[in-house]
Parts: sequence; C-alpha cells; structure tokens
Amino acid sequence: MAGAAIAWRLWPQRGDARAAGGLLASGLILYVSPLCALGAALFLVRILHDLALSALIAPLAVAAFGMRRMHLPGTLLQWTVVHILVFFAWHAPQLYAAAMQSDALFWAMQITIAGSAALWWAKLLDEKAAGAALSLLAMMVAMGMLGALLTFAEHAFYAPHWLTTGDWGFSPLEDQQLAGIVMWAPASAAYLLAAMVILYRGVLRGGAQEPAE
Repeated sequence: MAGAAIAWRLWPQRGDARAAGGLLASGLILYVSPLCALGAALFLVRILHDLALSALIAPLAVAAFGMRRMHLPGTLLQWTVVHILVFFAWHAPQLYAAAMQSDALFWAMQITIAGSAALWWAKLLDEKAAGAALSLLAMMVAMGMLGALLTFAEHAFYAPHWLTTGDWGFSPLEDQQLAGIVMWAPASAAYLLAAMVILYRGVLRGGAQEPAE
C-alpha cells in the first residue's frame, strides 16, 4: 500500500494523471476482482487477462510514467520481436503450466508480458506513422497465428485447465478454442484498427513519415 501511495504521488508529476487512474483501476480489476481467480479456471479468461496486460495496462503505464520521455534501450523492431517472443513463450503449454503452479513464475509472466509490451508501446508511439503501423500489423499477424493454432487444435494443450472448465459449461478444448477465437478475431482486429488510425492521422498531418503521436 505504501508503494502504491508513493507511485500515485509521482505519476501526475511524471506523466498523465488520468492514465495513472486508469492504470490503478485496471490493475484492481485484473488482480483484485474475481476475474483473477476465474483465470485459474478458464483459459479464455487467462487469455483476456494477458491481452489486457499487453493492450491496456502497458500503454496506460507508458502514459502514467512518462516513458516516452525516458531514454529507453532498443528499437521498435527489437521490442516488437521481443514482445511477440515473450507472449508466445509464456503460452507454450509447459511453461504456462509451470507459471500456473508457481507464484514466482506467475509474477515473472505478468511482469515480462506487461514490461515488454510497455517498452514496445513507448517505442511505437514515437515512431513514424508507417513504421508504427507495420509494427502493429506484425503484432496482429502474430496474435492471429497463435489464435488460429488454438482454435483449430484437436487437443486441449493446457493441463491446468483440464479439470476446471466443466463447472463453467465448457470442455477444456472448447475453452481453448474460445480463447483462440478471441485472439484471432477481436485482439487481432484491435491491432489492425490501431494501425489504420495511426496511418490516417499520419496522412492528415502530411504523410506517413510523421510520428504516430
């Protein structure tokens, strides 16, 4: 609580106070509300949680902490690749199962997904519109590939959910397929929409070589 109070005091000075409020509210929903416990039962909810880390928590953190003003290492291309690899690695069945059985690995999963996404967003928002759009399209393709793999799989991959989905009316495979559909359609569409908005704004500003924001 003391750390949260200190962070709350610093956020408005270093970044966007509204983003800080959104970040705090989102964090409470993801980690304090029943949604967090439900993620232990349904892979669908866990995927929604992890997508929220990447597409909601991370950009809010960039704004709240003023990360765009920091001298961060790496390039947009590097952080695009890193974030995709981190997201894919933690959703490999064996590593995912290990994270669900270990508090230390679970928090390592959360921190690395959100952290790599925040660095990616910080670089993306300072990139020229064309480059930012290409990075978003790469993320769209990556999420679509993983989503398609989960949707069309003939077997349930994730052992932590084999015995927990029945109470919610799903078989483990159905739960996995629903998670895949979420990644393949809505999540991919969100990145595509962001790319289109950035390109549109770049054109309005005089060309796709203008910064994304």
